[in-house]
Amino acid sequence: MAERVVTKAVIPAAGLGTRFLPATKAQPKEMLPVVDRPSIQYVVEEAVKAGIDDILIITGRNKRSLEDHFDRNFELEHHRNRTGKTDELADVIELADLADIHFVRQGEPLGLGHAVSVARKHVGDNPFVVLLGDDIMHHDTHLLRDMISNYEETGASTVALMEVEPADIKSYGCAAPSTRDGNRCTIVDVVEKPQPEDAPSNLAIVGRYLFTPTIFEALDHVEAGVGGEIQLTDAIALLLKEEPVMGLIFEEGRFDIGKKIDYLRATVELALERPDLGPEFAEVLREIVRRHGIS
Repeated sequence: MAERVVTKAVIPAAGLGTRFLPATKAQPKEMLPVVDRPSIQYVVEEAVKAGIDDILIITGRNKRSLEDHFDRNFELEHHRNRTGKTDELADVIELADLADIHFVRQGEPLGLGHAVSVARKHVGDNPFVVLLGDDIMHHDTHLLRDMISNYEETGASTVALMEVEPADIKSYGCAAPSTRDGNRCTIVDVVEKPQPEDAPSNLAIVGRYLFTPTIFEALDHVEAGVGGEIQLTDAIALLLKEEPVMGLIFEEGRFDIGKKIDYLRATVELALERPDLGPEFAEVLREIVRRHGIS
């Protein structure tokens, strides 16, 4: 059997970011900083850490700053060198060398499924991962590597699943599992944003996918679904008719920074873990708690 190697990633980043207006009126939501780096950098670094070296970012209008961020900035480098302020320069230069990073535009915001379909020419006949920019993972989380290992073992497309409160399942794609072995399960059906009473389980599909190229054939046949958009969940439902799809269930390490409260939580938790910021920031937080009388 030929070795199954996953080296390609697709990061959809064409969304309008309306939940963070007015901050996202003139800048992409993916460039909002979490501590001192834009959120999309965490996603790219996660992919690289898992062995991915070919990354395609799907962009839209007003997203040029994403390309600039991962490109060299010779004016900045020259200025920092000339003034002797080179402490952060290595990190800036390394951004351009993280991986082979490519960009393509999604002409219209027609949904996540459509965004993934735009990657077809770049991906070709290779397996690939899809990482959503609204989900960043703690650096200790090895979810993506586990998904790749599962694919290398089974050859099956694999999606990340998380148990959520039944009332919250209406905000997610929902997976119906058949057999479950530890944190792995075989999926028999998926439903996009079901009402709690109609949901086949409380297993939400969240932010990380690994697909065989057969997903593109499924996307060719998907019609507009929930919200009038081409839903990736609907394509997975069609994929299930052609080949197996597995789920990998995880419990922690995810920040849904598309939500303001989780964006703040990610900023606080990741800053507290930084040796250069954590001790001083912890004291700042303690002072804020004392001043506001929070117990």
